[in-house]
Amino acid sequence: MKYISSSTSPQNQSTTMKSSKQRKLTTNKHSQKRRLMGWGKLVTSGLFLQLLLMASPSWGQEEKDKYTYSELLNDIDAGKVTQVEIDPRLQKATVTLENQEKTEEVPLFKQNPELIDRLKANDVKIDYNPSPDNSAMVRLMLQIPIIFLILIIVIAIVRRSANMSGQAMSFSKSRAKFQMEPKTGISFTDVAGIDEAKEELQEVVTFLKESEKFTAIGAKIPKGVLLIGPPGTGKTLLAKAVAGEAGVPFFSISGSEFVEMFVGVGASRVRDLFKKAKENAPCLIFIDEIDAVGRQRGVGYGGGNDEREQTLNQLLTEMDGFEGNTGIIVVAATNRPDVLDKALMRPGRFDRQVMVDYPDLKGRQGILEVHARDKKVDEEVSLEAIARRTPGFTGADLSNLLNEAAIFTARRRKEAITMEEINDAIDRVVAGMEGTPLVDSKSKRLIAYHEIGHALVATVITGHDPVEKVTLIPRGQAKGLTWFTPDEDSGLVTRNQLLARIAGLLGGRAAEEVIFGEDEVTTGAGNDIEKVTYLARQMVTRFGMSELGLLALEEDEQDNYAAFDEIATQIDTQINVIVEKCHQKAQTIIRENRAMVDRLVDILIDQETIEGDEFRQLLEKYKEPVDSAGPELCKSV
Repeated sequence: MKYISSSTSPQNQSTTMKSSKQRKLTTNKHSQKRRLMGWGKLVTSGLFLQLLLMASPSWGQEEKDKYTYSELLNDIDAGKVTQVEIDPRLQKATVTLENQEKTEEVPLFKQNPELIDRLKANDVKIDYNPSPDNSAMVRLMLQIPIIFLILIIVIAIVRRSANMSGQAMSFSKSRAKFQMEPKTGISFTDVAGIDEAKEELQEVVTFLKESEKFTAIGAKIPKGVLLIGPPGTGKTLLAKAVAGEAGVPFFSISGSEFVEMFVGVGASRVRDLFKKAKENAPCLIFIDEIDAVGRQRGVGYGGGNDEREQTLNQLLTEMDGFEGNTGIIVVAATNRPDVLDKALMRPGRFDRQVMVDYPDLKGRQGILEVHARDKKVDEEVSLEAIARRTPGFTGADLSNLLNEAAIFTARRRKEAITMEEINDAIDRVVAGMEGTPLVDSKSKRLIAYHEIGHALVATVITGHDPVEKVTLIPRGQAKGLTWFTPDEDSGLVTRNQLLARIAGLLGGRAAEEVIFGEDEVTTGAGNDIEKVTYLARQMVTRFGMSELGLLALEEDEQDNYAAFDEIATQIDTQINVIVEKCHQKAQTIIRENRAMVDRLVDILIDQETIEGDEFRQLLEKYKEPVDSAGPELCKSV
């Protein structure tokens, strides 16, 4: 009969050990750390106990060999003690025994009359040697950190108060940015599209560089140059170019940095600014948005004592007051010259007023050439064509246009900017981001009729700007768009052109009325009607192009209605007459070209976008009468 032993063989033991190791390796790190910490604590505890056991015999021996008070009394009576030195502060006695080199220390009670009596009875020498008292020093050492902390707090408070007083003293100092050698990185070669303004400021640079050439014949350097123009036209850019070309010390500050809530601070900053400028003359001072501090006096709630007016008074005095400021030229910029104080704009303060207006076709092309230097532009891109498509764009708008085109190019992973990116960038800058195209539905067809109505009336009627593009792709809040581009830039607009624009704006509503009926018109013409009303009102109240005659009946500062009800009624009547005539003209054009409208709508729905040249070619193609498919198409809508 065979028995199986419960013990395992060496091979089985190794297998068991391997499996045990594998189980240990599979445990998480947290359990391993706890186990190691447990073993560490156990080992530390064992070592500590071992040290205690090793040390305990010596402790017991020391307790056993310790000299006691009772033994001292017995040794005194036996005559073994020769000298006792008592320390009353520590309450202990150092005992010297006969025939022994070492001494013994014995703790004493607070009162030891028995010990003293026995020592005297046995003629034992007694010495009193109190140990030095270091408690005061210890207390002082403990108090030193507290004293040190208090000193730190006091020093911090003093420094903070000093900083606050320094800030209070510098509060009235000028905050103008100063450059001893201007490094604006801008020169006149970087300025384009505003040649007249650039020529004016080039003379200022010449004044600063070669002043003796003018003073030799009695000419005086102009004290101030005021740059006037719409936002984004390059006023600040011109000031940077003047600073970069002149190479003289340059101060730049905004008008809003003078004015504070505390009366007198702005005037103090003006004084400090001109003081620094006189120390560095000849120099340039550029004040941006000067209308923030230079508004007309006596029209505010603060009367003549408010902070802004005090600042303006000080500025007037510094520019042309009792003391001269030879060698200082002030260049200021504003887009609101109508609100500036008359004393600020007179000769002697701002001797020159330079208009920085919207660039013309040639100017826009020059601006595009400047901003295209650092961009990869395809050779097929025509900057002249871009300039023709962007009338009314400022220099800032054109810079943003090319930047948006560069972003489109990078997004589409192209190596250079093409006309496709340029066109998309123009659409985005003017109308907003492109939306999701509409699905083919009744709403899409209605929008197509609306946009074709705009384009058809504007093309057929005389005096309107040519159509650039008709599209059904939504942009911004508009579901469809019709673009117009003027042939040339002109600051003057004729009465016929204004009437043509009104009729073109009403073409969308006229198409809805003719095609779908007056009961099915939509709110799509809301923005068109606002523009129509504005143009008609300008014709009546400002341009004298109505039966009311050559009268300016409203001003910009007044409400839209005149002061008297009778004149207001006449104005409204004339506006209504102009708008109604243009409306009837637009309806007539749509009715006479009814079949052409249907054909164009089908093409627009199919292509979603029709360019201007293609649209005019389609008009020539469908000029002849066509079959009566139009009404049936309307019924399908």
